[in-house]
Amino acid sequence: MLLDKNPAELHAPVLRDRCVELLAPALSEAGSVFVDGTLGMGGHSEAVLEACPNAKLVAFDRDRDAISLAARRLERFGDRVNLIHAVYDELDERLDELGIDEIHGALFDLGVSSLQLDEAERGFSYARNAPLDMRMDQSGGETAAELIARLCEAELRDLFYRYGDEKLAPRYASHICKARDLAPITTTGQLVEILQQATPAARRDAGHPAKRVFQALRIAVNGELEALESAIPQALDRLANGGRIVIESYQSLEDRFVKRELQRRSTSSAPRELPMELPEHQPEFALLVRGAERASDEEAERNPRAIPVRLRAAERIRRHA
Repeated sequence: MLLDKNPAELHAPVLRDRCVELLAPALSEAGSVFVDGTLGMGGHSEAVLEACPNAKLVAFDRDRDAISLAARRLERFGDRVNLIHAVYDELDERLDELGIDEIHGALFDLGVSSLQLDEAERGFSYARNAPLDMRMDQSGGETAAELIARLCEAELRDLFYRYGDEKLAPRYASHICKARDLAPITTTGQLVEILQQATPAARRDAGHPAKRVFQALRIAVNGELEALESAIPQALDRLANGGRIVIESYQSLEDRFVKRELQRRSTSSAPRELPMELPEHQPEFALLVRGAERASDEEAERNPRAIPVRLRAAERIRRHA
């Protein structure tokens, strides 16, 4: 069982040192608050707490197993740590409950965690047969199998287009509907076989046919984009002057939203015809990195899960009345 193992041996946090480097200047003062919106197995949080002894952690995760592992890893930091079983779009509500008005650092390491990928029975991986689940929080909610059974062909097609950018979405949706008329689709192996059979021979060398479909199902099952589009503005609004946010994205839908939101907040809102920029139009944030940073070749080779990462970061430079 993965839960019996040392979390530090199970997962290498992507761009860990760079995240700490970007966040640390905002977490030097006594009483500073660091929010980790995606706790996972606690690797990033551990590194930040080690580098910033004055910081306290408020961390969110919807996966109870992840919280259990991270709690063990972070136990030595005592009352500096507050772990919350919740999706990160509950940030405002939970910080209000804790009486925290401002935060000084925030990190979001998006996407599916190593814990979820490595436990075959969670159903996130198309490489191993398992129940077709894909829920990050297994305490409730609709599974991927239930979603596939419920959606009509047009809805499945649109889902694969929207969240997977899958060009064969109509073909895959049609084959899934025909297959489920014969028998329920309840395992990852069944779904992979359907997708493989539906893939034209000319396309079978263009990557695994299940990759984008599995991504789309995972995003839909967990409401990932809706949560992200709510959580990032909440975190930005909570940041104190000088506070910093770091966001790591692993697929284009996430990164597109993050890029747009950070650019909007770091750009003047003054109409072009104004002869001068008024204070209320000045940007509240400044970008800390040019474009999106990638993992080094060395890290990507050591940790293949770092290959698709896109890191973006910003600092609050003023707060408008």
